[in-house]
Amino acid sequence: MYVPKNPLAVSLLFCLVFSPVAGPAKDKHQALAEAPGIAREKPAALAEAPGPAVLWTNPADIQSRNLFYGPGGSAHVPHGPFTFVKEDLAGTNPKFVVTDSDGVKWKVKLGIEARPETVASRLVWAVGYRANEDYFVPRLQVRGMPAHLHRGQKMIAPDGSVPNVRLKRMDEKKAGEWSWRQDAFAGTREWFGLRTLMAVINNWDLKDENNAIYQEHGQRIYMISDLGASFGCSNRCWPRDEAKGDIEKYRQSGFIRRVSPTTVSFYTPGRPRFLYMVNPKEYFMRVHLEWIGRNIPRADAKWMGALLARLSPAQVHDAFRAAGYSPDQIEAFSRILQSRITALTDL
Repeated sequence: MYVPKNPLAVSLLFCLVFSPVAGPAKDKHQALAEAPGIAREKPAALAEAPGPAVLWTNPADIQSRNLFYGPGGSAHVPHGPFTFVKEDLAGTNPKFVVTDSDGVKWKVKLGIEARPETVASRLVWAVGYRANEDYFVPRLQVRGMPAHLHRGQKMIAPDGSVPNVRLKRMDEKKAGEWSWRQDAFAGTREWFGLRTLMAVINNWDLKDENNAIYQEHGQRIYMISDLGASFGCSNRCWPRDEAKGDIEKYRQSGFIRRVSPTTVSFYTPGRPRFLYMVNPKEYFMRVHLEWIGRNIPRADAKWMGALLARLSPAQVHDAFRAAGYSPDQIEAFSRILQSRITALTDL
């Protein structure tokens, strides 16, 4: 067998040999999406789950929801002094746990995801899905900060303060994770609507491990627990600092990829740039996420657009203001978001 010596040629050969081949067969989700007039019965898995499972609830008060404070409201705003508890080494972003003056535990996320995740949590909650109680803090002062952290040490000032962080309230009880392909809500309007919403905000990091089930008041609450990869590229792009929370990347990225008489497909989540072939496992894992943004029933995508359209410009501005963006940035992000909402309502 001939093996080319050029690294790019080697990568191309690898793609040809190992990439998935399109065939006539469709997975059950694509077939379900393309079937016109399909009856949306409640999946059996949902009925058999212990306790009622909840993905979405009708946001009857959507036009009065406070998107500056988000799902936690003003009552749950964290108050210092904050005390270091432990470092959290899960995921790819530096994080650690603190307690506030009321003894409430908060997970502190550092880095580029802090701002976009704060905004995303408010928009997801505003249209009826559950979201974590996230708050953005421009400068967090922490007592008892260790001399060295495994990750994010360069972001911490000598006095123990940390700039531009997201605090997530930790009093929810996590019961497990849910899978996009095996979700109890698969095929419902709410499930397709959530997939549409992820395309609206360009959240490309839709791995199953970013989905959580929380046990709350006898209910099983399904939510996306990590929304940090939003408002930037439609895929894992380079440089990484522009993949999340970047106005120009958000503006330049495609939104609607294709429209048929019955379905609409989006660019998010997209496959990574070719340079990520240096890690074939990562590359093909993300290629296999593309279906989440494809073949959404037009009626369900338009339904999501109608929900988002009920938000006032002031509410949308508040969501970005809550994340510490400047007035110019708030206006720019809001205009891009509004153009996508209009594209959905025009379907």
